[in-house]
Order: sequence, then structure tokens, then C-alpha cells
Amino acid sequence: MPTDFTLDDTSRLAETLRQAVDGRVTPGGVIVCGTRDGERHVITAGTIGEEASGAPATEHTLYDIASLTKVVSTWPLAGQQLDAGLLKLDAPVRDFLPVFSGEAPSGQATIRQLLSHTSGLRAATRLDHYRGAEAPLHELLCREPLEDEPGTHRYINRGYILLGLAIAHMAGLPLEALADDLWGQIGMTSTCYGPVARRPDVAPTEQRIPGAPRIWGSVHDENAALLGGIAGHAGVFATPFDLARYAEQLLAAYSDGQSELGGWLRASLIGQVTIEPGVQRGLAWILADDSRLAYHHGWTGTSLYLAPHDGRYVVICTNAVYYGYGRGRLAPLRDLALKTLSAA
Repeated sequence: MPTDFTLDDTSRLAETLRQAVDGRVTPGGVIVCGTRDGERHVITAGTIGEEASGAPATEHTLYDIASLTKVVSTWPLAGQQLDAGLLKLDAPVRDFLPVFSGEAPSGQATIRQLLSHTSGLRAATRLDHYRGAEAPLHELLCREPLEDEPGTHRYINRGYILLGLAIAHMAGLPLEALADDLWGQIGMTSTCYGPVARRPDVAPTEQRIPGAPRIWGSVHDENAALLGGIAGHAGVFATPFDLARYAEQLLAAYSDGQSELGGWLRASLIGQVTIEPGVQRGLAWILADDSRLAYHHGWTGTSLYLAPHDGRYVVICTNAVYYGYGRGRLAPLRDLALKTLSAA
């Protein structure tokens, strides 16, 4: 049986979330602490913003989860296709995209390198530079020169954009259709790619220009927005409730040891490259505590933490980019979540 969270655990997390709200790091937020057996502790504080008439943040608030898209959509879909033989970890991504001729330095990056951010691709993703281009996006990205030696760790969104394009091409279906089917099987009934309606249960994000409407219901990531809100690196909206269900499913699959999803999670918890002392990058996930902990963050103020061996998880959902500068000040809350799982 997984170990449940103590009253001290939840009290510390609740106080740190409240301090973040009081300090205008975020207008509000939700934390769900739980186990693979369905035990859940839901912690809430604050609102989702003035645009939503001060509606309180709840486990059913829909958040733009930003780069959690990588582990909630692209990573599990890649695992499905690897298991089906549609993708191969150590083959170049070019092999899984529509055929084109000529040199393609970035197209030689392998699926493993793209998943682990060790491809050497350009780190600064500016898809607006390709406005009006005649060639398709996958060809434009593959033709780009490398920026680093393959094997060098550097967080790169364009690698997951390529993964999303490859996954859709190999399946012969749009990325959002594949993701919808996956989420439906898990029971994540509110999770979707945007855009979504501007509703009181949808958390707004950033106001980029004073006096202009705040981003609300549309994806915050500019490159995902240029792709219609659907991309391998960003674009997904989810509730804390659904993310908790996803975490429970992953942990149960890991414990079972027989399912495809569990096997993919185990494979992904093998460190591929060191980020800093004590922290490695697996396949998509950041690994800590000798790979006993896996986690990922989203730019908007979201995080998902897993302790597969202990059967526990922590979900954090905020819209900290609401204040523009506030996202970076979530570090105390994120560090506490990691420490809480490590303490077990």
C-alpha cells in the first residue's frame, strides 16, 4: 500500500500556496496530493482572476498546463507508437515524417534525443520566422543547422514540436484526435487542446499589452498559438482533477508492471543525461532522488510530480503568469512539493 500524506505535509503545502497567493505570485491555485489507490487531498487558495468574476480556484478549474503537454500528451503517445513499432527510439525523426529531399541536419536527431532534450537543435523557437514559407513546417525544422553537439542537454521546445508532427504522421490522424482518445481511455473528461471558451471555470493567463484583453481560453505559448493551439510542446488545458487521475493511472500501471504504459514509464525513468548534480533527464521527465522521483513543470505555473516506487504524486495548478513576473516566484512551492515526496 502506498503511504498517505500526513497532516503536516498538507498543512505545509497549504500554507506555502496561501503565501504565494498573498504575495501576488498567482491569483490562486490548486494542489492535489494523492496515491495510486485513489486517496486524494485537495488544497485550494485564491481565485482564478478578475476576468472570471473572482471565481475560486477549484479542482475542476481548467488551466493552460503549458509544457506539461509534453508529459500528458506527447510522451504517452510516443510510448504507444514505440510499443506498436511505429517509432524507434534510436532512429532519426526524419524517418517518421513526410518524405522530402536534401540535407536535414536537425532531421537526424533521434526520437530518444528529442524526448530527452539532447538533440542539439536550436533552443530558441521562433516559428513566426517561417510565416509565408512555402515548405511544410517539418521540412523547415529538419533543415535547420544544429546549435549544440548531439548529447548536450538543453531544454528545447522545437524537438517536441517535431515529435508531435511525427506522431500524427505515423498514425495518420491529427495529434488532438490521438490525445483525445488517450485521455478518454483514462477518464480525463475535461482535458483537451485549446482553444476553449472564456468561461468562469477557465483560468486566464497573461496580459501582454496594457489595456489589451488578457489571454483567456487561448494557449499562452506563442509558438503553439501559431500552430492553432495544437502542438507537441504546449497547448493542452486540464483540470487538477484530471491530472490527478492521470497520475493515479501512471502509478497504478507502474506498480502493475504488466501494462504498456507501466513499461514505458519504467523505461523513461532511466537517466539519459545529467542536468546538474543529483538531477537527470529521463525520457521527457526530470529525475531526482536516484530516479525515484519524476517531475515536469509548465511555464504558466503548473507542475506534476510522481514517486512511482511509493505510489504517490503531487499536482500543482496555478496561473502564475497572470501577473507576468510571478511564475519564477513559485520556486518555494515547487521545492516543497519535491521535498514532500522525497521525505517518504
